[in-house]
Amino acid sequence: MLADLFGLDAIWAIVIIAVLIFGGAAIPKLARSLGSAKTQFEKGLDEGKKAGDPDSATSAATDASAPSAEGKTPGA
Repeated sequence: MLADLFGLDAIWAIVIIAVLIFGGAAIPKLARSLGSAKTQFEKGLDEGKKAGDPDSATSAATDASAPSAEGKTPGA
């Protein structure tokens, strides 16, 4: 996909520049961090799906903390 967009030569140049800037030891750490972040993101999405509709939980929390209007129209 990236090869179609940039070309194989450009991808190699980016890899070489990244290794020169970050060093050889930092690249695996960066890859592990990105993998861990992806895993945590997917876990959060799964927890949100298990909890049900996220909009209903948000609206219930805002309704409980909002002062009662007692007959007043919103924005008045």
